[in-house]
Amino acid sequence: MTTVLVLNGPNLSRLGSREPEIYGSETLSDIEKGLRERLPDGVALDFRQSDDEATLMGWLHEAADATTPVIFNPAAFTHYSYALRDACQIVADAGVAIIEVHLSNPHARETFRHTSVISGAVSGVIAGFGAQSYHLALTRILTLLERN
Repeated sequence: MTTVLVLNGPNLSRLGSREPEIYGSETLSDIEKGLRERLPDGVALDFRQSDDEATLMGWLHEAADATTPVIFNPAAFTHYSYALRDACQIVADAGVAIIEVHLSNPHARETFRHTSVISGAVSGVIAGFGAQSYHLALTRILTLLERN
C-alpha cells in the first residue's frame, strides 16, 4: 500500500468559516473526503493539520524517512518559515515528490503573500483553484506513482 501524506498548516482547521470569499466554503474535512473518494486501489491518504511549525517539520521528516509523497499547504508559514523550507528540502533530497498547494492565489493578494520561501524546495506549486488545488496535486502525485 502506498500512502500520500497531506499536510495542512495554521488556521486551515477554520476553513468553511474563515473568509469564505477568499478560501471558499468547503471545510478541511470536505477536502479530505473529496480526495479520499478519488484514491485508486492500493493508495491510502494520511491527512493531517497542525498550527504548530515543529509538528509539521516532524511530519515532513517522517515523509522523507518513509519516502512518502507529500501534498503540503503551509498556509501563513509559506512566507517566512525557513525551518519548514529546510524540512521540505529534506523531503526533496530524499527523492520524494512534495507539492505546495494554496487555496487562493497568493500573488493576487497582499504584497507580503507574494513570496514563498517554501517554493524553491518543492517539486511544484499549485495555487488559486480553491479545493481543486489539492485535487490537482493528488493527480500529479498519482501520475508519478504510476511511473515508478
